[in-house]
Amino acid sequence: MKMMMAATGNESPNKSTEDKTARRQNEVDKKLKYISLAILVVQNASLILSIRYVRTLPGDHFFTTSAVVMAEVLKVFTCLLIILIQKKGNVKAFVWLLYDSIVIQHSDTLKLAIPSLIYTLQNNLQYVAISNLPAATFQVTYQLKILTTALFSVLMLRKSLSKTQWISLVLLFAGVAIVQVDQESGKQKEALTGTNQNYFKGLVSVIVSCLSSGFAGVYFEKILKGSSASVWMRNIQLGIFGTLMGLLGMWWNDGAAITEKGFLFGYTPLVWGVIFNQAFGGLLVAVVVKYADNILKGFATSFSIIVSTITSVYLFGFHVDLIFTLGAGLVIGAVYMYSLPKPNTSTSSTSTSSSSHSNGRDSELDAFLPNPKAPVKKKGN
Repeated sequence: MKMMMAATGNESPNKSTEDKTARRQNEVDKKLKYISLAILVVQNASLILSIRYVRTLPGDHFFTTSAVVMAEVLKVFTCLLIILIQKKGNVKAFVWLLYDSIVIQHSDTLKLAIPSLIYTLQNNLQYVAISNLPAATFQVTYQLKILTTALFSVLMLRKSLSKTQWISLVLLFAGVAIVQVDQESGKQKEALTGTNQNYFKGLVSVIVSCLSSGFAGVYFEKILKGSSASVWMRNIQLGIFGTLMGLLGMWWNDGAAITEKGFLFGYTPLVWGVIFNQAFGGLLVAVVVKYADNILKGFATSFSIIVSTITSVYLFGFHVDLIFTLGAGLVIGAVYMYSLPKPNTSTSSTSTSSSSHSNGRDSELDAFLPNPKAPVKKKGN
């Protein structure tokens, strides 16, 4: 009897401790989700606003082709540093991994030449689009990448979309169309014409950028599914091709001017800020997404559109009317709807496959980030 009472007495403190630990972990998870939301919103909005700002300042402008190359170089060096940290500073193991992944498995590396070419084109087109379109208009129109990604996913990966997702894609297209009609007939186009900016050039650039983003993203996903290489190694392989193709594009478009004025011509602290944002933004989001879900990502994208629009009003004198608000509202709602989970009976199988697909990525991130969902080990076991 005494032994049972002693056992009961021991269990209750242990259970209480476990409950407190679980509650504390839930609080940490919530805080990390809110922090993730803030980082995603800031990254989404700040990159577009900062590019727009530095490209519309009076005076000499930097070469966008050189900025694309510089961002790729910084991204490669960052991924190299991450892999070196994962190898705990073992230079020999680090060099062998690079040699094995890039040189020995050269056929695997060459597969990334196509998406790298497309991503390089996309990054250059983004500069062209943002230089010729209001930041809010670009932010809304650029959400067409959701539509192009969905269509390429259906065609190339044989993915199925729910009715809600198809409806959201229709609403997305309608919202973007409304915004474009409003911009085409409104005061924005007149303002752009007055500042030697070409609205049609910007619109074509963002549409081609959305098409290239959709195709490259799906193609990249298809490659990742058949490979065991880490996300960081894939970014190094992409960056190598991206740097080479960026240099080729820079020489083709701005070679003579860069030879005369220099690679870093027009670089200011603000320009460096844009380049660092573009280089590290994607890697930062890859880390942040570990603590976020699709709904949170969709909400962050929607909220960043609102932030960009409000900031554009005060920073660039952007004019918001009822038609633009209607179109932007449809896009924001569509983005959120598309991110909602599918209401079907195969949720368990879907979650199992998605978790197994993301396990590799999570294990890579665990090298320098704690896993908020890791089980708490009991003492004495």
